[in-house]
Amino acid sequence: MSILAFAAVSIAFFQTASADFAAREATRLDTCIARIDENPEEAYEDALAWSFEGNRPGSRQCVALSLIALGQEAEGAARLEELANATDGGTLEQRALYLTQAGNAWLVAGAPEAAIVTISNALKIIPNDPDLLVDRASAHIMLEQWTQAVSDLDAALESAPGFGTAHHLRAEARLNTGDLDMALADVKAAMQAEPDNIDTLVLRGRVREAIRLSEVRIVPPQAE
Repeated sequence: MSILAFAAVSIAFFQTASADFAAREATRLDTCIARIDENPEEAYEDALAWSFEGNRPGSRQCVALSLIALGQEAEGAARLEELANATDGGTLEQRALYLTQAGNAWLVAGAPEAAIVTISNALKIIPNDPDLLVDRASAHIMLEQWTQAVSDLDAALESAPGFGTAHHLRAEARLNTGDLDMALADVKAAMQAEPDNIDTLVLRGRVREAIRLSEVRIVPPQAE
């Protein structure tokens, strides 16, 4: 066999071996993530054992997600951000996923400022993603940054018309800025998308009450 032929066979062998290894890692990650729903403590222990085998990205992701499931959202979010910025963090799509998961964890942890930074970094990879825009808007609403929230929700609805959650959140933001007619329009759109959403029904009541109060006219006392 010539040197060139041998080199070609070697390359093919290593490509196959690499693909097989990646497939095994992906399967192991799927198994670990599925175990989080069943028993997060076991999933965490399994992920730690896996990480001792080489500290590969899949093991680090599962450790982080397990920590989030165990109520340590901030620690899990920080680990996911670290993974997104690691040299072995994978493709841009994988890094965007880590940042998205981290952003959601920061929201659950009650850290909207950190969530905005993380989600904004994810949006640099996946611009105009409606779910990410809604997540960032949620962080702005937690900070009572109503104008920024409306801006993100406008963009989300431009990308995904009829997105019920986006309409609901925009109604909340508009209610707080006094834009009551538009808030009611968003409530109606949210209810059309998700008729059984109790939270939207409650929000509709708040918007209607705000409209009613805005229409009350104070009658001056009659002069005697």
